[in-house]
Amino acid sequence: MHPPTSRAAVAGEIDRRRKLLVLAICCASIVVVVMDISIVNTALPAIRQDLNASVSGLQWTVDAYTLVLAAFLLPAASTADRFGRKRIFQVGLVVFGLGSLLCGLAPSTGWLIAARVLQAVGATMLNPVAMAIVATTFTDPAERARAIGVFGSMSGLALALGPILGGALVDGLGWRSVFWINVPIVAAAIVCTQLLVPESRAPRARRFDPVGQLLVVVALAGVVYAIIESHALGWTSPLVLGVFAVAVLAGLGILAYEPRRPDPLLDLRLFRSAPFSAAILMALLALCGFGAFLFVTPQYLQDVRGLSAFAAGLTLLPVGLVLIAVSPATGWLVGSRGPRLPLLVAGCALALGGAASAWIGPATPLPGVVASYLLVGLFLAAVNPPITNTAVSGMPRSMAGVAAATTSVGRQMGTTLGVAVAGTIMGSSAAGGAGAVTGVGWLLLALGVAIVVLAVVSTGPRALAGARRAAALFD
Repeated sequence: MHPPTSRAAVAGEIDRRRKLLVLAICCASIVVVVMDISIVNTALPAIRQDLNASVSGLQWTVDAYTLVLAAFLLPAASTADRFGRKRIFQVGLVVFGLGSLLCGLAPSTGWLIAARVLQAVGATMLNPVAMAIVATTFTDPAERARAIGVFGSMSGLALALGPILGGALVDGLGWRSVFWINVPIVAAAIVCTQLLVPESRAPRARRFDPVGQLLVVVALAGVVYAIIESHALGWTSPLVLGVFAVAVLAGLGILAYEPRRPDPLLDLRLFRSAPFSAAILMALLALCGFGAFLFVTPQYLQDVRGLSAFAAGLTLLPVGLVLIAVSPATGWLVGSRGPRLPLLVAGCALALGGAASAWIGPATPLPGVVASYLLVGLFLAAVNPPITNTAVSGMPRSMAGVAAATTSVGRQMGTTLGVAVAGTIMGSSAAGGAGAVTGVGWLLLALGVAIVVLAVVSTGPRALAGARRAAALFD
């Protein structure tokens, strides 16, 4: 008798045309997920005017989405491994589409934030699960590498298209249309997924860790809530201090509880690798800088410079174009020379872009403003590939996926903190949007310097030797 055909084997036998259609479906999902980070920032001035939203309300409109993504990426991947990636992917599409529809119908800031949370719950089932579907559909290593490269490049495309598409929609149809545009895309993806995507599961799914998940949510949400609400309540407010204390206790709980789990949500042994720890920190710092930049810049361009939403989106286009143009070269450089040089370029570009932004005012010539944005685009293009490479450097294959997923959590949490910090700077700036740009510029300068230092520390011989020792713990 022949052994039963595995689901992975069936996936590997589908024809090339169907594989490419599966890749297209997965790429569409990552585009809408990532685009909803950048496209919403372009709509913030219109949302503020229409819903009479406060600065903290705008912060939560962005951060409710990225915070949920950061908190639930890891369990979403393990849930799909257990119950079927196609099934969870379809559920994610339905929830994301429903959340998008409700965002567009929101009558107030509170309802908009709640709908953003629902939208993000769906998004957590799309990003990591789509990557797993691509990896199991393309079984040939060379094909898989190319497919993953195409899939990864969609993030840059989404960031490039987000401000322009968002600006055009806001000017033409109003801010609600930036959410409604997701609905037909998601509906088509649901149908195509049912018809084309093969089902797959992990040979051994990781166990659920509800206590660890609760501790992670409390820790992340507590820090973000305290930062956002500190402007209105003050840093010495009993509520702010109490929330911070709860977040710290949750963090200590993670350190005490997770090592005892056979399948921990967050395997703390990974952090014994200096390159891995540095990669998570660099991901946090890098996306903190970009999140702050993306929150403040559209409001500066529209409210201070008087540009339309579409014109503001075009002004931000260089960031996306540099990202698309330079990212492939960065990947090649990481593969041939290692991660240190791209990380140094990224840190220096962010520091220089921040220094340039610190001097931007209401009357700064627009070409000078765009030049600083080019530096931000160069930073973003140079930082992402080496961060992932550094995180998985020296790790056994069994832990590479977990290491990469944890890096994604660091990125999402960085974006969340960046928006929280930028909103606090904006709320406390006497000069309004122009003053916030200056404050965020100095923040970017500091973050760029920190990335340069971490790049040097994490890529030296001693750090790589530590990574090998950490990898041995998983043998």
